[in-house]
Amino acid sequence: MQSSNPIFRRSEGFNGRGNATMNSPATWSTGAAGGYAQGQGGYDQGGHGGGYGQAPQVDQGRMTIDSVVQKTGLTLGVVVLFAAATWFLTPNLSEDPAAISTLYALSMFGALTGFALAMVNSFKKVISPALVLAYAAVEGIFVGAFSKSLEAMFGDGLVIGAVLGTMAAVAGTLAAYKFFDIKVTPKFRMWVMGALIGFVAVSLLNFVLRFFGADFGFNGFGTMGLISSVIALGLGVLLLILDFDFVERGIEAGLPERESWRAAFGLTVTIIWIYIELLRLLAILRGND
Repeated sequence: MQSSNPIFRRSEGFNGRGNATMNSPATWSTGAAGGYAQGQGGYDQGGHGGGYGQAPQVDQGRMTIDSVVQKTGLTLGVVVLFAAATWFLTPNLSEDPAAISTLYALSMFGALTGFALAMVNSFKKVISPALVLAYAAVEGIFVGAFSKSLEAMFGDGLVIGAVLGTMAAVAGTLAAYKFFDIKVTPKFRMWVMGALIGFVAVSLLNFVLRFFGADFGFNGFGTMGLISSVIALGLGVLLLILDFDFVERGIEAGLPERESWRAAFGLTVTIIWIYIELLRLLAILRGND
């Protein structure tokens, strides 16, 4: 069953097609169809199902929940570090109102560079830890600059509220996924990814129309912005469920430990998405008080 998430699409194991034979690394990097057949977790320990008969090599270790948590923690730590550095090293807006242009430039740099690195990481067949950490660093710059500018414009407390809300959303979604044994079906994936594509398309349309003075506020801080933020938060929770499912499939498929970085990257993208939309939602609600 193929993942529709571009971050995980390049990894066979995340799609339930990975070969769990760790002494045959070529099977997961070349798309062999042995091993984790049809999502049942059946391992082809000898490589017979995938048609590979390579000589035993050094066991590189398998991806586990612990390795995914460690890599995700490290990646999010880099985001927080660079966000904090951006926050404290940029001028205080109360003392220098003109500094808003600096924050805007930093947020645009972080957002655009982060998007480019996200695309590279999403479509690389072999995940690069260095590129994942580079993505985390530039996204940290974006998060720090965007957060500081919104807190300056809409008042104190927004960032703390968004951080706590993000932690609650991630913990709550994980608890619901495990305790309620949520099953991710092909139809569920199709609907979530369809909604995501539609949301991104409308957001990009609004972004382009803004240059012609005809945007309809989808990315703004008005009523339409409120609606889009609520929709985006709902999508973020659904994407987290897909992420958890993809990670679970990758572990069952016996992917190499290096693939923990791909899992960490996917989770980091979704968590940043949720944080930014929560921050924007709180700003909109504060502005409407």
